[in-house]
Amino acid sequence: MTLAPQRGGWVIFASIVVAYMLTIVPLPEWGRLARPEWAALVLIYWCMAVPHRVGVIVAWLVGLGQDAVQATLLGQHALAYAIMAYLVLRLHQRIRIYPLPQQALIVLLLLLLVHVIQAWISALVDQPTPGMAYWLPPVVGTLLWPWIFILMRGVRRRFSVQ
Repeated sequence: MTLAPQRGGWVIFASIVVAYMLTIVPLPEWGRLARPEWAALVLIYWCMAVPHRVGVIVAWLVGLGQDAVQATLLGQHALAYAIMAYLVLRLHQRIRIYPLPQQALIVLLLLLLVHVIQAWISALVDQPTPGMAYWLPPVVGTLLWPWIFILMRGVRRRFSVQ
């Protein structure tokens, strides 16, 4: 068995950096409340597209970076993203065959799981309970998923990420 050369690692890294940049771009108050979890959406895509390259360890590292970017409790995003990546890796062959609307529903469940884990960790360290607006980003991420999927698939094909 010969191993195919792995190309496009820089594309994966660049997409994660772009996700971080979208996370810190200044928005008005209403926009900040609805900002999707860009890093989580990018991780979901790469875990589905190239599961042999992007896995739980990468998700953990991206989560640590997200903690640093958002100045949250160190490890909060890391734990949530690692659990999310594990689930995507376990189910990636099933998720990939679904049409985009059904994929979007699975993405909604994954993003809600990330938010539940983060709310649980926040409650453990006695931070205030989030309000209803806390649950808006998973919905926005779900609505954006079809376009993110199409864009990322185009990038993956254009740069032959394997």
